[in-house]
Amino acid sequence: MQEAETIRLKGRDDSGRVSSRVLEERIQEAVRQGASTIEIEAFGQHGLGGRIFKPGGENTRVLITGSSGQRAGSMGFSGTEIQIMGPASDDIGWLNAGADIVVHGHATNGTCNAMAQGRVFVAGNIGSRGMTMTKFNPRFEPPELWVLGSAGDYFAEFMAGGVAVICGHNPQDPASVLGYRPCVGMVGGKIFFRGPVEGYSQADARLEPISDEMWEWFAASLRIFLQKINRESLYDKLCVRQDWQCLVARTPMEKVGARRRSMAQFRAQIWDEELGRGGLIGDLTDLDRSQIPLITTGDLRRYVPVWEHRKYMAPCQWACPTGMPVQERWRLIREGKVDEAVDVALAFTPFPASICGYLCPNLCMQGCTKTTSNLQPVDITCLGREGTRSRVPDLPDLSGSRVAVIGGGAAGISVAWQLRLKGHDAVIFDLEKVLGGKMSTAIPENRIPAEILDAELERVRKVLAHVHLQQKLTRSEFEQLKSDFDYVVVAVGARTPRTIPIPGSDRIIPALTFLKNARQGTQEVGERLVIIGAGNVGCDVATEAHRLGAREITLIDIQEPASFGKERREAEHAGAKFRYPCFTKEVTAQGVVLTSGEVIPADTVVISIGDMPDLEFLPESISTRQGFVLVDEENRTSDPQVFAIGDIVKPGLLTDAIGAGRKAAQTIDALLTGKRPDQGKSWLERFDVEYSESSERIDYSRMTQEYYDPRITQFEGLNGCAEQCSSCGSCMDCGLCDAVCPTGAIERTDLPQGKFQRAADPEKCIGCGFCGKCCPCGIWDLVENFPMG
Repeated sequence: MQEAETIRLKGRDDSGRVSSRVLEERIQEAVRQGASTIEIEAFGQHGLGGRIFKPGGENTRVLITGSSGQRAGSMGFSGTEIQIMGPASDDIGWLNAGADIVVHGHATNGTCNAMAQGRVFVAGNIGSRGMTMTKFNPRFEPPELWVLGSAGDYFAEFMAGGVAVICGHNPQDPASVLGYRPCVGMVGGKIFFRGPVEGYSQADARLEPISDEMWEWFAASLRIFLQKINRESLYDKLCVRQDWQCLVARTPMEKVGARRRSMAQFRAQIWDEELGRGGLIGDLTDLDRSQIPLITTGDLRRYVPVWEHRKYMAPCQWACPTGMPVQERWRLIREGKVDEAVDVALAFTPFPASICGYLCPNLCMQGCTKTTSNLQPVDITCLGREGTRSRVPDLPDLSGSRVAVIGGGAAGISVAWQLRLKGHDAVIFDLEKVLGGKMSTAIPENRIPAEILDAELERVRKVLAHVHLQQKLTRSEFEQLKSDFDYVVVAVGARTPRTIPIPGSDRIIPALTFLKNARQGTQEVGERLVIIGAGNVGCDVATEAHRLGAREITLIDIQEPASFGKERREAEHAGAKFRYPCFTKEVTAQGVVLTSGEVIPADTVVISIGDMPDLEFLPESISTRQGFVLVDEENRTSDPQVFAIGDIVKPGLLTDAIGAGRKAAQTIDALLTGKRPDQGKSWLERFDVEYSESSERIDYSRMTQEYYDPRITQFEGLNGCAEQCSSCGSCMDCGLCDAVCPTGAIERTDLPQGKFQRAADPEKCIGCGFCGKCCPCGIWDLVENFPMG
């Protein structure tokens, strides 16, 4: 849509005054039309200029003439600038969330009430209760109010954040530029003021010297303010450092220290002095009758906060079949350890770039806590794609143990990789000409660039020295492997296509055959293609067929297609059509004949309803069911010397196969060494990576997501992603719990090797639970207190 330069609206037409609601609808329509400037001739309408949002960061300028009503700019968004060409009514900038508002005159009561972001510039004075109940999100710049004149009564009442500047130029009350009783209940923020002040709440605010850093910011911002209100000539007069003072909110500890006496002091100084020792019945008994405080500490607390750092598994890690601690990788990014964050992935997968960056449907992102609050999950693909520059890991000396791995696909390479990282020799046998299984032979290059996979396979070859290709094993050769090796892992995948017994089935091409031929450049497709089976593999066939020249591509299924994610989107982008339910009767030279009698024309027909493993080489001692190998929870077959992983056990994702390989390697290592599985920590120790080994996922409700902006849908690079991670289950040391505790009970203790821990001092803690409710990581749990004795 071409951007409209200026759209003009009037608050009064031939029928009379336009209602605020109708004018708001016209404003929103102007925004949808792409207006960069909206001029409004107001007639007392309320809420003008608020709630204007354009995706993509486009800006909107609103010019208000005439009589502006209440709440101009309320709930304004970032990217909106509002110019009020005269005085303004009550509640300017109410709940402002990012707009810049300029008032070229006086403003009345409630200016900036509950403002959270943005700036308000007033060229005159303001009325009572300005800057009340403001907020401050530390992820954004604090809200600002600039007033050329003075403030009215009860200024900064319950102010909780932001910066207010009162210049005192031609003030309405020369005796007090902040009006009557300012700063009552103030708990956050700063107030710069120029001129005399009478009676501010000293219990809630205190004067603070203006530092060089503060003055540098102030002097630059003052110039911006004066430019906004067209009064630049006043800069030299107003920018005199000794004329300015600064009020800041007292901290909770300062307030407690100034106001509150302990119960012991109250008893000794008030109770006993007035009533005598023991109070009203002191002459009857000498039992301890000291007062129980209204807000209790210690054993009398109803609840106790417990710091449960790394007790539970983060949702992203729990969702990942490889068990990769995604949140720990983002922690390393936040600490500037990019190389370490990239290399950590090698402890969990030999394909950090190919899988995490391209082929995985990103289960970690689907499980991300932020999705429960309609927030954009952290994008792991940008970190995954950095995996191509991961160096070959340091390899331990060989233990003397040997494991045969049958299958050179994702599952086989994964288990062999993990075993070599643990010091055991793993030898791969595969019947293909190249290493990598379906990743190398069948998955289309539009899903993963060839250079990415080649780079990662080259790293695999440097770790796994013994790889035998084009080795189709017989049952006797399998038995020989059992004799030659300590253990055997079967990871041959599923290569035999499922078929349907219908006339003309000889005309049908299996999906795996089609994809392999397409990669080798030997597959002919024609103009029209029908794919029987509309899963993700069928979608891969569709995109490859489009690349090869097919113009009409139809995927049919007997039920709603199971395809999803990138594969489905790519097929739809290629123009493929999905039809269901469709039941195939036969395949002829004309195409696919449905049981309904309809013929779907096709030059080529592909079937994609799944594949089965080839089990001919396995001995009868290995149990199977419905064509798949039976295994226990540790992937061991009925033969205790043989493990099976990947599609030979159950069809799944590449990530599932890699995770199964890692799990099997842990079990084999434990059997070979007599030790419990170490979860790969030996490789991770060099990166200072720790994570919970618990199988229990932390509950989503424990994480506080209000700190994150739902408008952010794209992140800028690795650092932008890392800043958006909630670090679920692992304390990110943000200090929010320290700051929010009303009694200062949270104590942080440094531990060796740069570690730390937190605990609540029972003599100070009142069990209020503020620490848990504010924690973005879900570290604090509030448990019922059952004291012993």
